[in-house]
Amino acid sequence: MNVHIHAAPKLVGPAAAFVAAPKKLLIGGQWVPALSGKTTEVIDPSSARVVAHVAEADKADVDAAVKAARAAFEGPWSRMLPAERAKLMWKLADAIDAITDELATLNSLENGKPINDSRKGEVPFTAETFRYFAGWATKINGEQIPISAPGDWHCYTRREPVGVAAQIIPWNFPLSMLAWKIAPALAAGCTVVLKPAEQTPLGALRIGELFAEVGFPDGVVNVITGFGETAGAALSAHPDVDKIAFTGSTDVGKLIARAATGNLKKVSLELGGKSPTIVLPDADLDVAIAGAASAIFFNMGQCCTAGSRLFVHKKVYDRVVEGVAAGAAAMRIGAGLNPETEVGPLISREQFDKVTGFIEDGRRDGAEIVTGGESFGEDGFFVTPTVIAKTRPDMSVIREEIFGPVVCAIPFDTDDLDAIARDANDTAFGLAASLWTRDLGLAHKLAAKVKAGTIWINTHNFNDCALPFGGFKQSGWGRELGAQALDLYTQVKTVAIRLP
Repeated sequence: MNVHIHAAPKLVGPAAAFVAAPKKLLIGGQWVPALSGKTTEVIDPSSARVVAHVAEADKADVDAAVKAARAAFEGPWSRMLPAERAKLMWKLADAIDAITDELATLNSLENGKPINDSRKGEVPFTAETFRYFAGWATKINGEQIPISAPGDWHCYTRREPVGVAAQIIPWNFPLSMLAWKIAPALAAGCTVVLKPAEQTPLGALRIGELFAEVGFPDGVVNVITGFGETAGAALSAHPDVDKIAFTGSTDVGKLIARAATGNLKKVSLELGGKSPTIVLPDADLDVAIAGAASAIFFNMGQCCTAGSRLFVHKKVYDRVVEGVAAGAAAMRIGAGLNPETEVGPLISREQFDKVTGFIEDGRRDGAEIVTGGESFGEDGFFVTPTVIAKTRPDMSVIREEIFGPVVCAIPFDTDDLDAIARDANDTAFGLAASLWTRDLGLAHKLAAKVKAGTIWINTHNFNDCALPFGGFKQSGWGRELGAQALDLYTQVKTVAIRLP
């Protein structure tokens, strides 16, 4: 059964000093309070205690931040050479590396994720994302186009920055999502107004300090903290924002898309998922069992790509489900800052209630809770890793994104790839999927049939800065990371010259 390990160590050092200091908005290179004077609480989900207060931005603060971003875009940033932008981004990445422990501590404090995941995974990936896109800053170019019209012509295209980019990021990967948004925008020559999730503002504010320290001009990156219903809505509808980028739920993404129609700003959305993990009968079961468990329990299941639907061939179903359940039951649950923790808390009371509500819905509808399905501990928002069996396609645990450590195991008994893909595709989402098999020919064929933006073979939740990431169907619009991310922040201008 799950082990509840000791509570987190006391917060000390630079992270403690940062948490204790006043938290203001970064607008035009200055740290300023919200014009209303309002603040909001930051909760440690491991203890449910308030650990900090940050400024709560509203429409007037958004206006000021957009104005600052516009001034920087029309001013110093547009005059800066691509190589100079690249150097600043490299300096920022080095500055992030230099305070890895501090950023990891802030990340696990406000998000609850295991400190080792922050220290060894998210913070280094954040720095690496800035380095990757720094390399692209000098490589954004148009092309000369031969045409067939009569006469002498010289025709070419230019790829130019969109302008002011508003970016709204989620709480599940606060630092890496910051980099996924800001880095390609800066490489393209855009300026940014960033709104971190209200639950996880601390890491974004700390990185905001680094932009000034390494020499970015004032107003190139602005950070406003606050709520989606106010600051986020104001950004989405703002008439002087040229581009809105959002990662979060599909429902909120639809609201943002509607708000953006006022000035038809460019929109990119990375939204929800209900990703299938498909274990074929010839799979290496030791690898598949560990992979299926990691697919759903990594980051407490709070991943848009979480492998929440586990399809397993009947020949190996019992062994796979027993293995995943045994692994789930053995995971160490505890505070994010405890280095022994494998599973931290959910982000908030709201998320805790949502996840436990889905589990109760499954019970009521007749599903079997193989393991887990309970709250855990006296403090914080902990839910035990949960495996559910005996589900039906119409159950809410199958249809809806739970966003917690809950996986539904579903047997299948066919070798027909079209039938397997049909069940995997029976969802409104299409963000990711993983296939587990020793037959790579079979893997390629099934990968072509599954409707998702990313297909992993014998792995799950693998990312690299060079790999484009995004969804099919209601999982979003556009691709982040890779060269394709630059399309989100540039626009093409055609120049046609009649030669004398």
